[in-house]
Amino acid sequence: MPEALAAPVSASATTPPTAAAPRASAARDELLGRVVAWFAENGVGDTSLRTLAAAIGTSHRMLNYHFGSREGLLGAVVEAVEQAEHAALVELAARYDDPFEAGVAFWTRVADRAEVFAPLFFELSTHAMRGQPHADGLRTWLRTGWTDALRDSYLGLGVPPEPAATLALQSLAMARGLLFEVAVTGDRAAADLAMARWTAMVRREIDAVRAPAVEGR
Repeated sequence: MPEALAAPVSASATTPPTAAAPRASAARDELLGRVVAWFAENGVGDTSLRTLAAAIGTSHRMLNYHFGSREGLLGAVVEAVEQAEHAALVELAARYDDPFEAGVAFWTRVADRAEVFAPLFFELSTHAMRGQPHADGLRTWLRTGWTDALRDSYLGLGVPPEPAATLALQSLAMARGLLFEVAVTGDRAAADLAMARWTAMVRREIDAVRAPAVEGR
């Protein structure tokens, strides 16, 4: 599961985490949905395809047919979770006129789902950190995807390039850290308060860096 954006979100700044894939079959989509749900509840660990197949009511042969291997299946899980969150982000960016409100709404969505999906996200993130092939796409997205979107959002608000890049990194770190805290401690109220205070700080920071440019016109 991707991290929430602790920052303004603009529709023009969102980009898909992976290149568009050929349309999958309905049977594959349905099977993948069951796999994602089971992994989200139980974790990935060293679960074999045979164990997973028995747990979700299918066969080892069907998992191999649709995904090719365990690594292929895990790669599909990563992509499915990322694409679902990306679609939600695009929808929220289009719904809100205020990009900060869109960012807060996305945080609320992700934090609401943290207990279920955060363990899966962080577990698969360790696969990306270790360079496991099935997580190559996730590693690329974790490194550039969200930071690029955040930076572009700040640029769209008139923040100069260097502070925009720094704010993007800070915002991403804040969101990931708070998501981890929600998943580990369950203290959603504290995380929401921290997010609200961070958002207020970002608003002030943006006003400060934009003020000289406005005065110089």
